[in-house]
Amino acid sequence: MEELFAGQGVLLGLGFLVLGFFFHAYITKTNAIAASKQAKAILAEAQKEADVVRREAKVQAKDAILRARENSERELTAQRKDILDLEKRVVEREKNLTSKLEMLNNKEMQLTGRMTEISEHKEALREKREELDRLIREELLRIEDAAALSKSEARKIIMKRMEDELQVEANGLIRHIQKEAKETAKQKAREIVTTAIQRYAAETVFDITTSQVSLESDDVKGRIIGKEGRNIKSFESETGVNVLIDETPEVVVLSCYDPIRREVARVALERLIEDGRIHPARIEETVAKVREEIDDTIRHAGEEALFGLGLTGVAPELVHILGKLKFRTSYKQNVLDHSVEAAHLMAMMAADLGLDPKIAKRCGIFHDIGKALDHEMEGGHAEIGAKILRKYGEDAVVYEAVGSQHEGMDVQSVYGVLCDAADALTAARPGARMETTDIYIERLEKIEKIANQYAGVKSSYAVQAGREIRILVEPEKFNDHGTSLLAKNIAKQIGREVKIPGVVRVTVIRETRCVEYAK
Repeated sequence: MEELFAGQGVLLGLGFLVLGFFFHAYITKTNAIAASKQAKAILAEAQKEADVVRREAKVQAKDAILRARENSERELTAQRKDILDLEKRVVEREKNLTSKLEMLNNKEMQLTGRMTEISEHKEALREKREELDRLIREELLRIEDAAALSKSEARKIIMKRMEDELQVEANGLIRHIQKEAKETAKQKAREIVTTAIQRYAAETVFDITTSQVSLESDDVKGRIIGKEGRNIKSFESETGVNVLIDETPEVVVLSCYDPIRREVARVALERLIEDGRIHPARIEETVAKVREEIDDTIRHAGEEALFGLGLTGVAPELVHILGKLKFRTSYKQNVLDHSVEAAHLMAMMAADLGLDPKIAKRCGIFHDIGKALDHEMEGGHAEIGAKILRKYGEDAVVYEAVGSQHEGMDVQSVYGVLCDAADALTAARPGARMETTDIYIERLEKIEKIANQYAGVKSSYAVQAGREIRILVEPEKFNDHGTSLLAKNIAKQIGREVKIPGVVRVTVIRETRCVEYAK
């Protein structure tokens, strides 16, 4: 029974198992069908979304393609423009390169020619060097054979000999060129100066401004002095001069640094003596009248000098200052006459040189105008003259030429050189000036002192009235070149430090004496 129940239970369990299997299979199939349907629905939905996305992607791709195409076209357009610009620049560069290439070709041809010349020159130098080396070797052999010297000692001897020979040749060439230049310049200058002097032959006259007044008798001295010295004090006060009355018979001396004041005093005193009325009132009246007359004389002298030279357009102030030179002397030579003569000489030399004679005359007549005011203004007469000429409207070439005298301002034109030359000519010609013995001796001593201060100078002698200095030197301390250099240096120093009328010739003598005695 129990076995029956057990068998039924087994069968029942198997039935339930089979039934559960089929039920599970049914449920699984049902779920699969439902899942399949759901998957198909999802797939369809996905397909629809994919189609939408595909269509949108196509649209976006088309837009992107269009934009890319537009960007590409713009870039291509810009690139084409850049390429065209580049082509233009390339063409221009090609043109420049072509011209530069042509220039380089020309330069290359020139360099080739120069290189050829240099090569030829080098070849010639090489041949000369080889010849020189050969001669040196031969000379070395001869020297070594003759003196048993080493190669280095022989080389020193040869080089010293060659240097001496080259120095001699160079000195000879320098002297030859200097001699030719000096002779040519001297000849041309001599012709111009000689022609000018021949064309202007002025008389040589000393204009001595006297400071003495002659008296008929010594009794006049008392009247000049007056009671308690009133007359002489009044006269000195009005004229600005000192009246010196001493024991010299029949002479009264007038002393004053201003030549015009001295001239006014001289004329006024002569008139007072002639008139006989000598008292303070008469002295004042006479001096005032004479001063006006002298002022007219000064102006007339300036006008006459300018008229004689044919010069116009001169300021009245300059005419008056120029006329004052009538009463100014330099080494007893009248400065106004000296200026007129210098103007004529300058004009003649300027005409021979192709320059303007009118400008030369103005430079000459005004070259010493500063001497009329050198006691009133500071500075040398050349500097003063340049200042007043510039002040009263003269041309720059005139006042620069006047200011350049005696190593003043820098020489700006040839008129300055002519001014110095004319000044020296009219001052240095025989009889033009008178000098005291003391000044003459002082100048000679100064010239000799300058020469003696140089090392190697044994002695020096100023000859021909100071126109030449002869210098004896120690021969072992100078060669030909050294003597020439010494002469130049001494000449320059004399020109700077010594005031000379004319020129001084410097001669350097180097003498070697060899004495032997025959038995």
